[in-house]
Amino acid sequence: MLFVLSVLINIFSAWKWAGQYGIEAPLAALVLGLFIGNLVKIPVWFDAALRTELYVKTGIVLMGATLPFTMVVKAGPVAFLQATIIAVATFLIIYFTATKWLGLDKRFAATLGAGGSICGVSAAIAMGSSIKTKKEHVSITISLVVIYAIVFIFLLSFLIKLLEIESGPAGAWIGTSEFADAAGITAASAFGDQALSSFTLMKVIGRDMFIGIWCFVLAFISITFWEKKSAGTKANAGQIVSRFPKFVLGFFISSILLTLLLANVSSGTQEIISTDVTAPIKTIRTWAFTFTFLSIGLTTRFKDLTAVGWKPAAAFGIGAIINVILGYLLSVVFLHAFWSNI
Repeated sequence: MLFVLSVLINIFSAWKWAGQYGIEAPLAALVLGLFIGNLVKIPVWFDAALRTELYVKTGIVLMGATLPFTMVVKAGPVAFLQATIIAVATFLIIYFTATKWLGLDKRFAATLGAGGSICGVSAAIAMGSSIKTKKEHVSITISLVVIYAIVFIFLLSFLIKLLEIESGPAGAWIGTSEFADAAGITAASAFGDQALSSFTLMKVIGRDMFIGIWCFVLAFISITFWEKKSAGTKANAGQIVSRFPKFVLGFFISSILLTLLLANVSSGTQEIISTDVTAPIKTIRTWAFTFTFLSIGLTTRFKDLTAVGWKPAAAFGIGAIINVILGYLLSVVFLHAFWSNI
């Protein structure tokens, strides 16, 4: 059923009218999924197909096979520096707003901060596990990540078109401001391959790399300062290994394989590889992201999200606003020339 819906979506996105308005298959999948998911009760047996994280991580690994590693090496340090500024600033804003102004639990605030500054759902789950956040608080964070990520798909796309921002800086801004890989890819895909490349370098290489490191740091802080009695988990280097996002390694490996392949063939063969290898991988990648956003839409219930409460939403929202402003300044104003030449 998921595949049949995806076929219909891909047929729609190939329509001239959809192309004219930049309605890519992943974006159409999200809208259709939200429409169906909030009007129709999805049967329990269908849950087995709605594996959002599997689809998005598969798509990111496939994306690595379309980006030469030389590009990753060239852009990586800049992306990592920009991501560091964004991640630290956004995390601290969300954390201190939640704890000092709104009186939320420190572990809850840290989980909110991780979800809004690093890698969305994956960061929320990993952080919650590392510092023993209550399950309901992790669920609230995931709900906020999803709802803000969906809003930002449309908001950032609108602002980029309104301000007539070039493809490279647009992708970097999306990579800096979107919380979830899947949502960011949907927004970036509407602005072409250059936007997807800059988004991937900014989000996957720049921000996702922080998951393991931040889980280690916050686990140490939780045990040392927040927990009166240390019961169980100790902060150690194993946290970095266990929490590091493995799909990032997959991205690097597939990128290196592509680079080695291109480096050892003639220019004529490189063109053949581009049409017979890279192009089909891009098509499969689009299918993976279509599955991703259908799954997000079909599992998102607006009625359930109203039970979140205003304090976590406010803390997360303040961080999100600062995130977007900083992302614009870094991607479009200060580093415009760099991202334009990606």
